[in-house]
Amino acid sequence: MKKRLLIFISVGLVLLGSSCKKYLDINANPNQATSGTPETVLPQAIVYTAANVSSFNNYGSQLVGYAANAGGYGGFGAAVTYNFSNATSAGLWSSSYDVLEDFQYVLNQTDALADYGYFNAAARIMKVFNFQMLVDTYNDVPYREALKGIDELTPAYDKAEDIYKDLGIQLDSAIALINATQTEQDENSTNNVKDLGSADPLFKGDMDKWKQLANTLKLRLIIRAGGKVAFANTSFDEAGFLTTDAIVNPGYVRDNNKQNPAWNTWVFSATGSAGNKAWIPTKWILSFYNGQKLDDYRGYAIYYQFPSTAANQLGFESNSVPSCPAGSAWLSTANSGSSRSSTSAGASIGIFKDPTFGEPLLLAAESYLLQAEGVIRGTITGNAKALFDAGVLASFKYDYMKPDGTFETPNWDPAVDYQAYLDNNPDSYLVHFDLATTQAQQIEAIITQKYVALNFIHGHEAWNEYRRTHYPKITNGSSDPVQTFASTQSISTRPDRLPTRLLYPNTESSNNGTNMPKGISPFTSLIFWAAE
Repeated sequence: MKKRLLIFISVGLVLLGSSCKKYLDINANPNQATSGTPETVLPQAIVYTAANVSSFNNYGSQLVGYAANAGGYGGFGAAVTYNFSNATSAGLWSSSYDVLEDFQYVLNQTDALADYGYFNAAARIMKVFNFQMLVDTYNDVPYREALKGIDELTPAYDKAEDIYKDLGIQLDSAIALINATQTEQDENSTNNVKDLGSADPLFKGDMDKWKQLANTLKLRLIIRAGGKVAFANTSFDEAGFLTTDAIVNPGYVRDNNKQNPAWNTWVFSATGSAGNKAWIPTKWILSFYNGQKLDDYRGYAIYYQFPSTAANQLGFESNSVPSCPAGSAWLSTANSGSSRSSTSAGASIGIFKDPTFGEPLLLAAESYLLQAEGVIRGTITGNAKALFDAGVLASFKYDYMKPDGTFETPNWDPAVDYQAYLDNNPDSYLVHFDLATTQAQQIEAIITQKYVALNFIHGHEAWNEYRRTHYPKITNGSSDPVQTFASTQSISTRPDRLPTRLLYPNTESSNNGTNMPKGISPFTSLIFWAAE
């Protein structure tokens, strides 16, 4: 066998570069007066959040079984051993607080301005969104004393449970502010309310959708907390929950620093340079599509040359490990033809649709499946089966959707292939919710379908849900790549051989060491909501 040339690079759990450069970074020098308006800072911060979500997805996807080391590369380090240091994925911390400074700036500028109610509410909701990602990654973090610039350089750490509780209060405040501002607009024809309009790359100024996002985030907080937080209010605004994908698109174009951040990282740069080729799918995740666990046509939409997609088990290194294809293992063969394994020229589906496609913050599939769990746990009322089914169908729609929001029929009809999914898995309670006869089976079905829906889109959310529920089920101690997604090189002593969390970054130990929690272990320290 011809020996491969190994490329040794830092390919571990690090924050991958984003294509979304902040054109107006108000935090460039904290010793200078900030400049900018809510109209310019808010949209930038929303776009930067989308890039940050893409980076969180990269971190989560490597831990939760979506991605494995590809052939031809070495130096994976902590990504395959879980021997985390204070440098591991440290960029997640810095990028999150960076964008949070921007949202706080908008809040500070608009708190006393009634005309800017929509801007204040949107910034408040996005602040919650970003802080939840931080808490779910690090547990206790600076919160109440954070985001004060040079006025507080060593902020105290707040308990994660306390942060969760206040995040719920902030969402309620944001919804109340939107409702009050909408009433002002309806009842006062001479009002000076500033609509979000072009300052909203997420919902284009649709404030009902902002309320639905707030409701959905609040439901996620309550469900994830699992009774460990005494929320001040567990009711929800009548706007309901998200029924459409929440996708950020400021007008991505194929140009330097201006195309979709995930596409730029994993597929091609604007100049045609190859993206990250050090990773390919795991054999574990492919089993949810190729019939080993479930039979699912979405595999053809997501993966290159499915079902013969290049795959590996995390941590396994040898000359036999396949390399990543030239485009991306996640750039589907479906993007270049007209059959089950392809679409007509120019039609792009799957995870990476196009460099101009938006970056999702929260999928409709996740919203529906959150609601299904909420019904099962008594948090909300509704029909759990109908919500479950809607969530699975929504995932088919997202994966099959082209960049223009349409579907290529008859080859890629999400309703047809969803029905085929039901037909091809007739005895699985993971697919047929009515076959789940216990609450444990119902929760397993919901989380497993969420795991499939979030595949390489929001890997951090799938990782959070695994740590909370231990679904999808793995076989502890197994070396079978279809029975576990734990790395073969894991040094974890846990039964599942997985880590539990990241460590605080070096910047905190250097600059805020007095306040930073001590004795944190990546194998024994748990996020407050995590199962043992």
